[in-house]
Amino acid sequence: MGSIYEFPETFDVLVIGAGHAGAEAALAAARLGAHTGLLTQNLDTIGQMSCNPAIGGMAKGHMVREIDALGGAMAHNTDATGIQFRMLNARKGPSVQAPRAQCDKKAYQFRLKWVLEHSPNIHLMQGNAVRLLVENDHVVGAETSLGLRYLAKSVVVTTGTFMRGLLHVGLQQTVGGRMGDAVSTLSDSLRELGLTVERFKTGTPCRVLGRTIDFSQCDRQDGDSPAPTFSFDPMDWADDPGPFSLNRWVHGEFVSDQVPCWITYTSAKTHEIIRSNLDKSPLYAGIIKGVGPRYCPSIEDKVVRFADKDRHQIFLEPEGCQTGEYYVNGVSTSLPFEVQLAFIRSIRGLENVHILRPGYAVEYDYCPPTQLYPTLETRCIEGLYLAGQVNGTSGYEEAAAQGLIAGANAALKLDGKPAFHVERSEGYIGVLIDDLVTRGTLEPYRMFTSRAEFRLLLRQDNADLRLAGKARAAGLISAARHARCAAKLQAIEDLKQRLQTARHGGTALRQWIARPENAVARLPQNVRAWASAEIWQLVETDIKYEGYIRREMEAVARQRNQEEQIIPDKWDYARIPGLRNESRQKLSQIRPTSLGQASRISGVTPADIALLSVWLRKARGGEAGP
Repeated sequence: MGSIYEFPETFDVLVIGAGHAGAEAALAAARLGAHTGLLTQNLDTIGQMSCNPAIGGMAKGHMVREIDALGGAMAHNTDATGIQFRMLNARKGPSVQAPRAQCDKKAYQFRLKWVLEHSPNIHLMQGNAVRLLVENDHVVGAETSLGLRYLAKSVVVTTGTFMRGLLHVGLQQTVGGRMGDAVSTLSDSLRELGLTVERFKTGTPCRVLGRTIDFSQCDRQDGDSPAPTFSFDPMDWADDPGPFSLNRWVHGEFVSDQVPCWITYTSAKTHEIIRSNLDKSPLYAGIIKGVGPRYCPSIEDKVVRFADKDRHQIFLEPEGCQTGEYYVNGVSTSLPFEVQLAFIRSIRGLENVHILRPGYAVEYDYCPPTQLYPTLETRCIEGLYLAGQVNGTSGYEEAAAQGLIAGANAALKLDGKPAFHVERSEGYIGVLIDDLVTRGTLEPYRMFTSRAEFRLLLRQDNADLRLAGKARAAGLISAARHARCAAKLQAIEDLKQRLQTARHGGTALRQWIARPENAVARLPQNVRAWASAEIWQLVETDIKYEGYIRREMEAVARQRNQEEQIIPDKWDYARIPGLRNESRQKLSQIRPTSLGQASRISGVTPADIALLSVWLRKARGGEAGP
């Protein structure tokens, strides 16, 4: 091995990887004052969207708004570089409404790099990390393939699909975490340090040339007008949007030149081509061993598993304003190129299409997330945090959320401050992390609204009201931003009081607002003109669903009682009589921090929880624990 060179600076926080998790981790640590290093294989691919250049969607859009409420960059970057904006499920209930945006792939990437370059306390570096440096079970830095050592007080690993990535196109295999990029061997170092490392698989569809698409044969899908944005507080970026922003705020109005997406469908011929070539699929040939995402199946899986379907919907989504490249959403595949070309050209509107990039599958290493504390710090190595796909998740939004929490906690721990934690009742980010560290995942984890038991409280429209106070207490947002959120909350309460007065009591008010004929326009002008449309909508939702919200709040109070019953980390579950062997094993492995977390571990029964509760009461009474 060649000579070792030690970088002259020691970082408070070193982030490895600069995808969506790495970017948010670095920004969160830097906002908290930590001297932060951001090490990535290629500085030109910071924040790259390896798959669909879209942000948000069901539950994912909720998380992006929560990231924004915690001071993160994803919402601002999406608003600045989005090329189509939609509010999904706008005609359904408020708990399942979610924003989604198609972004300009390169503008998003370049703007995020610009944000990182102009953020105080962040030092960008290019290099391939191959080994973590550990002393006395505490991480002290990382070493690159060039023998360059970066010393740090804590490290956040956000390597995405790059750890021993293996790409599949048909029966051909090449190494890479993404087509055209190198791999990382860092998982070997993680394994040597005592972490369990396993294998997952994901995939992506082909990209095609827009001028070869016959759009007259496709159904047009336009964005919403006015465009729904992700950021609650555009003041944080509107005055300095950066050189790569496509959109602007003009006199308080969001201005975006949106572009259309298009819809088409597979055909019987498509399905026949795929079925007749399954022997050439590495998935069906048994070559791919990693577990793939059940909720985002390949087109091969769709054709086999849903044989009764005579067609599947396909979305043609532009990758940007300055390119003719289109993402063919719905046909993720690892079939050989010639088969991809044949079945793509059997789709209406794509009969003469030119494939620019073939679809492919990628296998990669990940670490089962039950090896982590809720802070996302590893249990076996102090100061080492994992975030993103390395924890078995899929999606930019899930990665960004974890990155923000890991980066914040790395910085807070160094300052001796309390850890930052979002409860399940406070945000989808809390649901995400609790699911990961408590239950683990047997497939790439994707967030859905159905995973949250308090969906009506965790709406996309109130994320700032839920989280701004907690974000400010930790130092993640400015005092000015918190004050603006507090003023918004006060405006909501003031409007409710005015409405109570105008409609003569709460019961009459609820009956009135639930009836469509009693529109806002029927209110007295002095009341109607008092608040913004946003405030009106929040108040209307609170009043319409008051009974349901009250019941969820009561359930939250019951859950919080369990969450406040802290379980000592050193408990020896083998010494608790009456526990079933499976429960002892699960509790010893996951080491829940509270009775609430213990109750959510798969295999732990209500009887086990009752027993743990008895021991906790004894401990509070001064008796020795197990």
